[in-house]
Amino acid sequence: MAKSKHYYIRKSHRWLGVLLGIQFLMWTIGGLYFSWSNMDEVHGDFQKKNAPLLSSNISLVSPTVVLDTIKKVHRIDSVVSIQLIEILGKPYYQVRFVNTIHKADNHEHNGESMNHLADAETGQLRGPLSKEEALEIAKIRFNGEPKVKSVEYLTHTNNHHEYRENPLPAYAVTFEHPTKTTVYISSELGTVQKFRNDKWRIFDFLWMMHTMDYEGRDNFGNTLLRIFSIFGLVTVLSGFVLFFISSKWGRNGLRNQ
Repeated sequence: MAKSKHYYIRKSHRWLGVLLGIQFLMWTIGGLYFSWSNMDEVHGDFQKKNAPLLSSNISLVSPTVVLDTIKKVHRIDSVVSIQLIEILGKPYYQVRFVNTIHKADNHEHNGESMNHLADAETGQLRGPLSKEEALEIAKIRFNGEPKVKSVEYLTHTNNHHEYRENPLPAYAVTFEHPTKTTVYISSELGTVQKFRNDKWRIFDFLWMMHTMDYEGRDNFGNTLLRIFSIFGLVTVLSGFVLFFISSKWGRNGLRNQ
């Protein structure tokens, strides 16, 4: 006996529902967490102290002096930024530049992005932050006086690391705190880059489940998400069709055909 269209639609709808049910559940859980979370807490804003300010009485050398000093060591093709920052009470220039143009056979080649710190009062270059300096900066910027649990020096991160796509190398200073907060400090830039805590880590995991980007977490246009979006639409439409053909007036319409 041949099976009816009703049977095949119902069966297809059932299996699509099973396939998509878990993902729909994760989307719902993620949406609830995103909408009910305080983003200031997720970003750790309540744990951050403002960066100390510099006195207006400081005597600064021209940034040109610093650039001339750097040019004795490195070629500078393009300046990205020159910023006055504070490191443990002293003023420094944070210089970011790029060697972007290397002409060979009339072709241009991408060069290397580089960062340098220089004493803003003398123009003298200095090296990256030491472990002790990074640790002191993390303590100054963290709101409270918890004990330091660990200090890690990062030279690379993978696509799922909580400090992914941020300046490296960096120090990761983790505190003994209920939130398990880690402060990330770029050794070459001399500044705090990120605060990461348990609420952010939950957010990040649910964000991965939401975007379905299991390689890098942040690609909202990946193929898997597009496929599941289409399956979701088909499931909803098949549900409407199933409702129509299961209803009294729908069955009457089919009999009259």
